[in-house]
Amino acid sequence: MAGEPNYLLDTNILLRLSKRDDPRHLLVQTALDTLTEKGAEICCTPQNVSEFWNVCTRPKDRNGFGLSILETDQSLQAIERTVTVLPDNEQIYRIWRTLVVRHGVSGVQVHDARLAAAMHVHGISHILTFNQPDFYALHQPYRGASAKCSGGLMADRPK
Repeated sequence: MAGEPNYLLDTNILLRLSKRDDPRHLLVQTALDTLTEKGAEICCTPQNVSEFWNVCTRPKDRNGFGLSILETDQSLQAIERTVTVLPDNEQIYRIWRTLVVRHGVSGVQVHDARLAAAMHVHGISHILTFNQPDFYALHQPYRGASAKCSGGLMADRPK
C-alpha cells in the first residue's frame, strides 16, 4: 500500500518473534500483524539473519537459544516467508564506513551502524527495536520522530 512506511526489524525483534515462550513474543507478533494489515513492508538484512543464526545456535550457557542447525533453519525459513531480506551492496559498506568514523562507533555497536546504513541505502523509514539507544546517535544525520509502544518496542523514523 503506497504511503505506508517500510520497517526494518532489529535482530532482537526477530529473536522474540521466533521464540514463542518469550515474554515479549505476543507484543512483537501483534505489532507485526498490525503493520502488515496496514500495508507496511517488513524487512531485515543479511546482517540480521547472521546475528539471528548466531544467537539461535549458540549454547544456552553462553546466552544463546541452544538450537540445532535444523531447528534454526526452520525458524529462519518461517521468518523469510513473511519478511523481505534486503540485499547487501557496496553502498551499504560506504555509508557504514562513514557512520563508524563520524560517530566514533566501536565494539558491538558497529553492527547497529551497518543496519542504519542499510536503512539509508534501501530507503527504509522505520526500525522496530527494543534497543532504542543503540540507534539514536547513528540516526542523527537522518533521524525524525519516534513512536514507542508498550514493553519498550519502538518504531524509530530516521530522516
